[in-house]
Amino acid sequence: MADLDILLLRSFHAVSRSGSISAAAQRVGRTQSAVSMQMRRLESVVGQPILSRTGSGVALTAAGERLLAHAERILAAHDEALASLSGRGLQGAISFGCPEDYLTAFFPDLLRGFGARHGGVEIEVVCAPTVELRGLLQRRRIDAALVSLPGDAEGAGIIRRDAFVWVASRPDPAILDSPVIPLALSAPDTLDHRAACAAMEEAGRAYRIAFASNSLAGLLAITRSGQAVSVVTRSAVPDDLCTLSAPLPPLPEIGMTLAYAAARPSALVRTFGEFVERRLSDLPASGAMLPRE
Repeated sequence: MADLDILLLRSFHAVSRSGSISAAAQRVGRTQSAVSMQMRRLESVVGQPILSRTGSGVALTAAGERLLAHAERILAAHDEALASLSGRGLQGAISFGCPEDYLTAFFPDLLRGFGARHGGVEIEVVCAPTVELRGLLQRRRIDAALVSLPGDAEGAGIIRRDAFVWVASRPDPAILDSPVIPLALSAPDTLDHRAACAAMEEAGRAYRIAFASNSLAGLLAITRSGQAVSVVTRSAVPDDLCTLSAPLPPLPEIGMTLAYAAARPSALVRTFGEFVERRLSDLPASGAMLPRE
């Protein structure tokens, strides 16, 4: 029986992450035809198809899903052993997901701090709302993610809490005098959208969704124009925008937790996750910037 080649498994892992042969080729530094040939060789070794063509790229077959679980464990053990024996420390790549407001508020200094300690680690950051990140974790497109939970969620997994706040271009925007308040919110399945709508309805305030987008930059651009009020986490409020309270209703808190794609993450992913958890836990509740390394 032929052996499972580490290089083939690494390319297969990249294909499973990207859902595309061409994107995987860029990740592993090979040509598209070379990666396609590697996948055919891997299918020959395992004796069954591991990929199926889709309209937008490739997807894993049932056998491919089983192989991916094995490939992740094999690659993690290989990289951990090599790092231990070579004395070079942690090496490899991590794909990490987080909502855009968390990235803006916490991650520039956090990533810089981790990079100073583990210069051989490449970190790919995927920005998306929590509902999308959970899907990416389930499909193993990312290794780990910082995701949001409702404020009343209990459990030891919550790293820190933050609050949603209303933001506007000025402290007393004229649009607050409108009979129907225009709001700029994320997609309807996000926590901030649901929290804003629930608060307005409970307070009996009329509102309309003037702008909906999962792009934080887009929401803030509309807010800066003075055409709508938006909702972000307190830690992510830009310096040029104002937080509002009355006459708008109060908004709830949310919790943050780390979620992993694998039940037993690799040493590299665990180390990064523990670093994120420790640094965010130490951050003051006010949302002050992380201390520099």
